[in-house]
Amino acid sequence: MRFINTPSTDLTYSDVFLVPSRSDVVSRLDVDLSSDDGTGTSIPLVVSNMTAVTGRRMVETVARRGGLAVLPQDIPLDVLTEVAGWVKGRHDIFETALHLKPSDTVIDALHLMNKRSHGAVVIVGEDQQVAGVVRPSDCESVDRFSSLESVMRTNAPVIDAALFDGDRDAALKEAFDVMDLAGTSFAPVTRGGRLQGALTRTGALRSTIYQPALDSRGQLKVAAAVGINGDVQAKAKRLLDGGVDVLVVDTAHGHQRKMFDALEAVRGLDPDVPVVAGNVVSADGVKDLVAAGANIVKVGVGPGAMCTTRMMTAVGRPQFSAVLECSQAARELGASVWADGGVRYPRDVALALAAGASQVMVGSWFAGTYESPGDLLTDSSGRQYKESFGMASARAVQNRTQREGSFDRARKGLFEEGISSSRMYLDPSRPGVEDLLDMITAGLRSSMTYAGAADLSSFRERALVGVQSAAGYEEGRPLQESW
Repeated sequence: MRFINTPSTDLTYSDVFLVPSRSDVVSRLDVDLSSDDGTGTSIPLVVSNMTAVTGRRMVETVARRGGLAVLPQDIPLDVLTEVAGWVKGRHDIFETALHLKPSDTVIDALHLMNKRSHGAVVIVGEDQQVAGVVRPSDCESVDRFSSLESVMRTNAPVIDAALFDGDRDAALKEAFDVMDLAGTSFAPVTRGGRLQGALTRTGALRSTIYQPALDSRGQLKVAAAVGINGDVQAKAKRLLDGGVDVLVVDTAHGHQRKMFDALEAVRGLDPDVPVVAGNVVSADGVKDLVAAGANIVKVGVGPGAMCTTRMMTAVGRPQFSAVLECSQAARELGASVWADGGVRYPRDVALALAAGASQVMVGSWFAGTYESPGDLLTDSSGRQYKESFGMASARAVQNRTQREGSFDRARKGLFEEGISSSRMYLDPSRPGVEDLLDMITAGLRSSMTYAGAADLSSFRERALVGVQSAAGYEEGRPLQESW
């Protein structure tokens, strides 16, 4: 990466822009978004280990599209291993279908539909045989305690899973055509009449563009985080035994002795498993974490939407400069960095990768989606949202210390560096995490073609960056209505 004008201060993503260069890349689909940090992802996006953001639905959905989601360390170990096993059992193309029995009620279906972006419930009878499909429109103007058998569609198209035993691209096109001809965007997938999963028209298209992140056995990849307190080695071993593919050793201040000790304990468990550690914002921090055993270093202190660290402590660093310095140090040591926090738009993701990150972590941006763990709520104006909170907030600390005595919990609650409750509204045009992945990767692909880069490695080399004024940034913002 090169600057066209020399910066005189540390920079945020908003302070810089990319300059187009001569390009021989013909199409955005010719661009390879695969990471090169050993994690095996086909898009350079990682979902943060935030309790309000990452759960089983997020992990499954993002891995199916080639990314990685990190299960938070605050969740009990037995739950983490159960979730990892569950994700490993998901199909790499078929979505997990919501299903109920014919005797269940309309209100049961309405409570369940918002758990998945496809907005449909499959009705199954004995032995998982598909009996019909219920969509939101089927639940309008009917008694909420009506049985689903009385409102379900029995003539909805069904996709035979055997279709995918051969050419998958051809099968995806045929499945799309079946749904398109029937005038529907959703269809259950069955084998011998038994429910196997679900497909949507958009999902069929996505599966021809994205490559899932799979382990050596062809199962979806899972990452999980551990803290630096307690028996870190025992926790990490349980996670690895449960099928976790990437370990993230995580604390707000990663440049400290307890982190080095934790890395030493974890590193010897399985040399083939990528170990991520952080967070730091300096070259010295990167060097010490890599020396302690990290393959990948998380970079970012204070840029997150839920974080109050900089206002509380004055500690942190503008994220673009932090990623730039840390990635240069990591490359010299044969390691990589993840840019953690501060991304609000697709441009920010492109800039983080141009600065040298192998992947970009996203947190609060994905909190307002169907796939995040929280309940879907509605405000007084009818807008749907989910609550998000920072992992150093009083709310997170309370969850993290629930097994401790009330005195110790109350004392720890006095120290917080994060927002305890924030509304993350669903974008009506992009309510699912896959919709956001489409937007982010489309922007990134275009950025790379402007730079003449066919892969992320050449993007880092070819990126030409300039420093701009606040007015320059504002000039690039689109107008929602006339001036």
